[in-house]
Amino acid sequence: MSMFLDTAKIQVKAGNGGDGMVAFRREKYVPNGGPWGGDGGRGGNVIFVVDEGLRTLMDFRYNRHFKAQSGEKGMTKGMHGRGAEDLIVRVPQGTTVRDAETGKVLTDLVENGQEFIVARGGRGGRGNIRFATPKNPAPEISENGEPGQERELLLELKVLADVGLVGFPSVGKSTLLSVITAAKPKIGAYHFTTIVPNLGMVRTHSGESFAVADLPGLIEGASQGVGLGTQFLRHIERTRVILHVIDMSASEGRDPYEDYLAINKELESYNLRLMERPQIIVANKMDMPDSAENLKVFKEKLSANYDEFAELPQIFPISSLTKLGLATLLDATAELLDKTPEFLLYDESEMEEEAYYGFDEEAPAFEISRDDDATWVLSGDKLEKLFNMTNFDRDEAVMKFARQLRGMGVDEALRARGAKDGDLVRIGKFEFEFVD
Repeated sequence: MSMFLDTAKIQVKAGNGGDGMVAFRREKYVPNGGPWGGDGGRGGNVIFVVDEGLRTLMDFRYNRHFKAQSGEKGMTKGMHGRGAEDLIVRVPQGTTVRDAETGKVLTDLVENGQEFIVARGGRGGRGNIRFATPKNPAPEISENGEPGQERELLLELKVLADVGLVGFPSVGKSTLLSVITAAKPKIGAYHFTTIVPNLGMVRTHSGESFAVADLPGLIEGASQGVGLGTQFLRHIERTRVILHVIDMSASEGRDPYEDYLAINKELESYNLRLMERPQIIVANKMDMPDSAENLKVFKEKLSANYDEFAELPQIFPISSLTKLGLATLLDATAELLDKTPEFLLYDESEMEEEAYYGFDEEAPAFEISRDDDATWVLSGDKLEKLFNMTNFDRDEAVMKFARQLRGMGVDEALRARGAKDGDLVRIGKFEFEFVD
């Protein structure tokens, strides 16, 4: 089984805030001690950190749930609970993080050590020392900790390489990579010898260096899921220059020019922006019979069918076996890289705005629906947060929650919907009777 994994779906849960405490100061010789319950601690965040030592998402194959610790509860003597430590999750360079529900890109992690908070911990609940007022100097009210953010994420690894080798199976991409770098890809006389992307570093005679990725062979229909193409086409998205490797010997009976058109069509079908990347045509296997004649015909067809105002791509005849033309090809590639800027993978419309962990002012504070059993059901982020942070073990806290509902207009809204005295109202798993 391949140890390379480039996609994963995981669940992350930040820590809840610690509950606030209800406590009172009771000491000898201290009259009217008053409230003394401290606040809860902050829940831990879930943070992704780029680790350049990782090359795959294999760690997420067996471990798909990541949960940070909750904050410590508040204590007596007004002491705050300790905040929980953040949960650090290491990911490889080139990892794109999406929200599984919305599909929006949260972040694109490409630099070693780069950090991103994917789920924020809840704040600690307030202790009763926070609720003391002249009217109520000894409140028996405290808050539960705020729930930590919970979300499902899609991770997608797109390898970091300056140059991508593309072409039909068995055109010599793996052999070329093994000759120009120290990489040791699997090489065989059959299709799809390469089933995972292989990376290697090239150093030219002039001292310049760049990373090259050998991608699994594409075939016609790859962008629609034929062969392995749809699985690995994503890895070419980060490359700045494409080396289009073509078997000029036509050893498998295909027309080299038709191969060239077919691969470009697949790249365009997968992502129109891939065609913005400059291409160098690598005419491989020039040591084979008929290769020179095929190259001549290829150039004629390319010139005849190319836009007269467009610049023809460079063509470099090489032989990976005899190392013919390799130095010239690598120098030209390095020169093209120097003048080719990086391509942004995502525009603003694809990226989720800076995460906001409060409430949307325009969103309704609550929604009312009715179950089949005639129970009124209240929902909504703001209302559910108030509910989760209410300590129902204390009568004063329950009364405070009732006042908050009334202030939000819940009573009037239920009455307008036809709720009558004694009807059941449900929030989550909690039920109470509506009192008109």
